Amino acid sequence: MAYEDQTKAAVLERILAEPPNDIDKRPGSVTYDLASPAAIEISLAYAELDNVLNYGFTDTTFGEYLDSRASDYGLIRKAAIKSTGSVTFTGPDTTVIPAATVISTGGDTPVYFVTTAAATIAGSTVTVTAEAQDAGAVGNVGMGAIYTMVGDLVGIVAVNNAVNFEGGVDTESDAALFARYQERAQRPATSGNANQYRQWALEVPGVADAIVYPIWAGPGTVKVVLLGADKTSPDPSVVTAAQTYIDPTMDGHGEGVAPIGPVVTVQGAVEVPINVAVDVDVEPGYTLEEVRAQLEAGVTAYLATLAFADPLVRITRIANVILDVPRVIDYRDLTINGGTANIVVVNGEVAVLGTVTVT
Repeated sequence: MAYEDQTKAAVLERILAEPPNDIDKRPGSVTYDLASPAAIEISLAYAELDNVLNYGFTDTTFGEYLDSRASDYGLIRKAAIKSTGSVTFTGPDTTVIPAATVISTGGDTPVYFVTTAAATIAGSTVTVTAEAQDAGAVGNVGMGAIYTMVGDLVGIVAVNNAVNFEGGVDTESDAALFARYQERAQRPATSGNANQYRQWALEVPGVADAIVYPIWAGPGTVKVVLLGADKTSPDPSVVTAAQTYIDPTMDGHGEGVAPIGPVVTVQGAVEVPINVAVDVDVEPGYTLEEVRAQLEAGVTAYLATLAFADPLVRITRIANVILDVPRVIDYRDLTINGGTANIVVVNGEVAVLGTVTVT
C-alpha cells in the first residue's frame, strides 16, 4: 500500500508543525482541535488514493474498473446466456399455450422459464420450445425438473420437460476476464496467428479454453478445439457460435473474424469418461449414497484442474479424494475405467466424470 503510513496522527503532526512554536498546540488547545478534523479527512483521502491505485491495475481491480482496463485491449466481458430446451404441456385439446407462458421448477427457489412460441394442445399434449427467464448456468436443469405452471393455465394444463435444458452460461467472472487480459498481453496476436485464433475463441460466451491446431489437415486449414465453462466439452450451441464468429462459411472466404484464406473447423473437446469404482469403510450413520455424492463432486473438481493442462488422470489423486470424504475410514479395490493404471488423455480430449460405483 502506497499511503498506509498517512494516518491521522501523521497528517496532524505535519499540520501542527507549520504554526509558530509560540502558539499552543497541545491536545485540547484551539489549534489542535481545529487541525484534528482536517487531519482525519486528509487521512481518509489518502486511503481512497490507495483504492485508486488498486482500481487502476488489472491484478488488483475488479468489476466495472476491470472492464475499463480490459477495454484498452478491446476486450469486452462476455455476457450471460440463457439455457434452452423444450417442454411438453398436457391438457384438454384445443387449449392454447400462448408464447411467453411462464413455467418453473417449483420448490423454495424456483427457476423460471418461458415458452418461445405459441402452441395448441392436440391429442392431449403439445411440445414447445422454451428458454430460461434469466440468463445464467442456473437455467441448466435436468429432465423432469420443470413441472410447475404459472398463470392462467394453472389447474388446467400440466407441464414437464423430457429433455435437459442446456447452454446456460453465467456472465464472465472477473478471474476469467483477467485471464483473457493476460492472454492478450502476453501472447501477441497478429495476422491470424495461432494466438489470435485462440483469443477469438475465448471471446465467445461459454468458451473457457481453446487449443489451436494450425495446418491440421494440410496447408490452409486450422482447427480450434474448445473447452466449456464447466471444463467439459461445451454445449453444441457454443461450438456453433464460435464457428460462426470465426469462420461461418468454413471455406476460407473470410466471412467471420478470421482472415481470408484458411478453412477453420471449430469443435468441442472429445470427452473421455472416467469411471470410478471403490469399496469403502464408513463410520456408522453415514450412507454409501452420501459417500458417492461427495466423491462425484471431488473427482469432478479434480478433473477440472486437468482440462487442457495435464494429460494424466492419476489414480493416486482419486484415492486422495476418497480419503478426503468425511467419515470415510478406508478404501480398497479402487479402479478407474476398470483398471488400476493412470489414464492418459490425448491432446484435444478432456477427462470428465463417468460413473461412480461405491460399495
